[in-house]
Amino acid sequence: MKLTEAITNRIFQLCDEKGITPNKLGIISGKDPSTITSIFYGKSRNPGVDTIKAICDGLEITIFDFFNDDKFKQFLDD
Repeated sequence: MKLTEAITNRIFQLCDEKGITPNKLGIISGKDPSTITSIFYGKSRNPGVDTIKAICDGLEITIFDFFNDDKFKQFLDD
């Protein structure tokens, strides 16, 4: 799995856990919903740190919480 794919999967997972849609995530994170949709559907190949931070803020989690998931363990030694 590529890092971008892991990030997308994590965002999907967190939205599911919080019971929110990509559109709602865009609103609560202060990002244009089309930005979130682009990440979800693979149009955004490299979401920036500022976007991930805004998503974390909207979800009321830390960046550590975002990346503290088994999906990212494979990237620790890269």
